[in-house]
Amino acid sequence: MACGGGGGCCCSSAGRLNADNARFLLLAVLIVLYMLCGAAVFSAIELPTERQAKERWEERLENFTQRHNLSRAELRHFLREYEEAAVAGIRVDDIRPRWDFTGAFYFVGTVVSTIGFGMTTPATVGGKIFLIFYGLIGCAGTILFFNLFLERLITVIAYVMKSCHERQLRRKGVLPHDGRRGSGTSEADSLAGWKPSVYYVMLILCVASLIISCCASAMYTPIEGWSYFDSLYFCFVAFSTIGFGDLVSSQNTQYESQGLYRFGNFVFILMGVCCIYSLFNVISIVIKQSINWILKKLDCRCCHRCQRKLFRSRRNVVMPGNMRSRRNISIETDIVNESDTDGRRLSGEMISMKDFLASNKVSLAIMQKQLSETANGYPRQMSTNSKQNGFSGGVGALGIMNNRLAETSVDR
Repeated sequence: MACGGGGGCCCSSAGRLNADNARFLLLAVLIVLYMLCGAAVFSAIELPTERQAKERWEERLENFTQRHNLSRAELRHFLREYEEAAVAGIRVDDIRPRWDFTGAFYFVGTVVSTIGFGMTTPATVGGKIFLIFYGLIGCAGTILFFNLFLERLITVIAYVMKSCHERQLRRKGVLPHDGRRGSGTSEADSLAGWKPSVYYVMLILCVASLIISCCASAMYTPIEGWSYFDSLYFCFVAFSTIGFGDLVSSQNTQYESQGLYRFGNFVFILMGVCCIYSLFNVISIVIKQSINWILKKLDCRCCHRCQRKLFRSRRNVVMPGNMRSRRNISIETDIVNESDTDGRRLSGEMISMKDFLASNKVSLAIMQKQLSETANGYPRQMSTNSKQNGFSGGVGALGIMNNRLAETSVDR
């Protein structure tokens, strides 16, 4: 019975599967092309400098062996031993111990945040075994923390943007200026379809990340002795959890106001990682929209005919949202044109199972309510006590975050 009417259910499942596979393959191809282009650019920029440095090193090595009457084999053996000592944390310059308590705390911070600078690594078998289990739990917990932080950050940004939108409507005379709700009809019509654009959220996160990076660089430049550009470079590498390890903060033996500096370093890295992680999640939504746009342009006429047949077979299905074209992408729905996926997560954001199940329950409740109202022949009304305010629902991590707006928004 479920597949009655020409087997629409089977066709829709096949259509969703084909759409998912097309998005996956296109994204894989784009990532590979992106990596190839990046490799070509970095090779063209860095390879000449590497060759020059190798030539200078070979010349110095030759001069040193001749000056001190040493063989190349002996000198290379000595240098290999020094490299092993450097891996263990021994340096020519005087630096603080790597494995004192403060150094170990800095190390576990780089582990659970997935930065992994690499300047400190466990050398014992026991330390390596402990790291496996410690990192497994620590990284998972920190990722959960980042997602919860992103949820609250998006909630605050969306609430502020909604308040600004309401003020603009009051200036235009659409909403009453006394701060009270009248009949609720005009206000519902003005705010029901409004949702903050993901592009504004992305812009706000970019500005916040830039401000934090600039402030942190202003601290690192005089204290660490780096140039301001190197400090900005370190901020991006650390905040994005890439963690090359060529520049690492808080590694000298002594600093002026050492305790205050280490606390500031911890705060800046924590805030920077949270903002950049949130920015990456929002950018991923934009990337998905770009992939959808590319797929739409690449669709052949045959695919268009199949999609029209699929849509006609499912035109009576009540969807959580209107199937109209929109120029702005909303943070309520991270996938605007992915109606054929039935609200399935495609972004891969890591969220808790509890939030995931709650999102499905909210989406199901919305669909059931719309179906009931459609069957009874009257549209859904915005009551004065409604907490939705046009923000609930959505798909993926950002959709779950926007559901929190129904709990946090305050009636005016």
